[in-house]
Amino acid sequence: MKSRIWLFHGIQDRLQNVLVIAFTLIAVVTSVVGIWTTSVVVNNYAEREENLRVGRDMNLALAFYERSLMQIKGVAANLASEPTLSDRIIAIQAGDLAARAYVENRMIAVLDTIYPAGSHFVLVLDDSGRIVTAYGFFDHRMQPLPVGGDWSRFAHFGTTLRGQQASASTEVIDEELLAQIGLAERARIALKDTPKARSDLFDPREGTAGLVQIAWSPILNADRESTGAVIAGHLINNDFTLVDRIQAVAGVDTVTIFFGDLRVSTNVREDGERALGTRLSEAVFDTVLSRREPFTGNAYVVNEWFITRYVPLFDHSEQVVGILYVGARRATFTELQRALNSRIAFIFAAAIVPVALLALLIARVITRPLEEMARASRLVAQGNTQIRIPEYGIGEVAVLGRAFNTMLAELAETQARLIRNEKLASMGQLAAGVAHQLNNPLGSILLFSDIVVSELPDGHQARPDVQMIAQEAHRAKEIVTGLLNFARQQTVWTQPTAIGAMLHELVERARQLPKYDGVEFVERISPNLPDIEVDPAQMPNVFVNLMENAVDAMPDGGTMTIKAGLSEDRESIVVTISDTGCGIPPENINEIFSPFFTTKPFGQGTGLGLAIAYGIIKKHQGIIQVKSKVNEGTEFVVRLPIRLHTVNRPTAIDDESILLN
Repeated sequence: MKSRIWLFHGIQDRLQNVLVIAFTLIAVVTSVVGIWTTSVVVNNYAEREENLRVGRDMNLALAFYERSLMQIKGVAANLASEPTLSDRIIAIQAGDLAARAYVENRMIAVLDTIYPAGSHFVLVLDDSGRIVTAYGFFDHRMQPLPVGGDWSRFAHFGTTLRGQQASASTEVIDEELLAQIGLAERARIALKDTPKARSDLFDPREGTAGLVQIAWSPILNADRESTGAVIAGHLINNDFTLVDRIQAVAGVDTVTIFFGDLRVSTNVREDGERALGTRLSEAVFDTVLSRREPFTGNAYVVNEWFITRYVPLFDHSEQVVGILYVGARRATFTELQRALNSRIAFIFAAAIVPVALLALLIARVITRPLEEMARASRLVAQGNTQIRIPEYGIGEVAVLGRAFNTMLAELAETQARLIRNEKLASMGQLAAGVAHQLNNPLGSILLFSDIVVSELPDGHQARPDVQMIAQEAHRAKEIVTGLLNFARQQTVWTQPTAIGAMLHELVERARQLPKYDGVEFVERISPNLPDIEVDPAQMPNVFVNLMENAVDAMPDGGTMTIKAGLSEDRESIVVTISDTGCGIPPENINEIFSPFFTTKPFGQGTGLGLAIAYGIIKKHQGIIQVKSKVNEGTEFVVRLPIRLHTVNRPTAIDDESILLN
């Protein structure tokens, strides 16, 4: 006994350990999956936000770049629109100092409108392209520029003289032209070796020529004829006003303007200095300069990785001359992702300990009822069906406990029912033996009493007594016949039968009987019901018995309803016979199918009708149910399968209790 108890507790402990390990493992796996999923979501979100941010930064940078170009264009158009400028150019060429001073003051005024002021210049050219006067803003001050140079080689000079409107674009200005106005050295940038850069230059002039935001506007005389041109420009080489302005106002981490693949203006730092002279990586070179497409993504800029966007800059002929770049340091986002992922991992790891403790508690809650159930099972095996286990909580364990207790209750009830069935079987055997012994004497009594009644004249004082003997003998014979029908094993011989026609015929026959006077029949029989396999000799007895019980429950008349139709699964026929009579009391509802149980007055019933009907239904593999309310009526529901599993085989009456609603 001790070894059995030890074995049970060992099994219980193993189950508890398995549950704890399983719950903890689930928590660990869930945590790992959660960490991975969260990390992927965070990384995807961060990457999406990075791309959105760099796209926003580029839009702002382009807006600032275009604004700067429009300022240059406004300077050229404003100065060229001076009404007397054409005449003053002629005067300056003639040596008129006052005319020169006037034009220079106007040049200073229009240059002063540019904000922020950087490496800006304004040139006034005559109709041959020679510089008449020039001024610039360099090193935070206005200063005159050399004059007399020939800018007729400027690509747009000829079109400017023929045009009527100001134009602007980003252009490459050769070193020779820049030298004529003293800006060649200011445009010069020494090339530096850059990791991941291409070996060859995009433009061989890189490092000497200048990338210039430049505008040109014709000077018109009173006859609307071109007499010269105004050229305004912003030399981007070595000028940081625009990139710093974009960084400060738009909040962009890094901004760079490239001449070809050479950095000529940038706030990217290398060893604390601006990374001028460094060049593009080859991957960006191929995308932006060679294929003329924007580039977005991670790029190696000078000496670290950035989330970048590059867009090409085009000159007046739609040729790529440079690139505008914005970038955000990848390390910033990487550090943020790393910190977030580490905190997520810490949170999930910290959750494992309480999960393990909670798993231990839950395992104990689960195993304790199982221990009670195992103990109760041993007692049931010893024959104690009255034992009950506590019902813990309201969850599945409580449901299991209630189901176990219900099983024990049903087991006890089944045991009692089996005992009762054995008694009924014994009583049936006894009744069959007694009925066989009484049947012949009763037949003789009935025969001779009928003979005596027929021989006695009317009015004889013994005639009523002999008639009473005959009636009682006939009644006794009916009881004996019922006992025989109940006790003997009858054979069911089935054949396809139209159940609807059978019910209709029984109703029509009942209408002709006096005992059904005052009863209103309601037929609700579905048309086209399929034929079912029943014994046509026995099944009418079931419905006749139910109809007679219904009419007996309505002594003052009422309504009897007969329904027939297919079941929901279309595999059975459901017949319902209901009345509006006195109903059956709840305490009798479970006894009505028991043999010899009747509530009718003495001499009006044997108590075998429903028992026999029940047996016939069971032999047809059907179900009979009853619903009743006192003073409202009773409803009998008969469910018969359309096809029997086995046919033409004797089937004994089963006295198993009927399922009641």
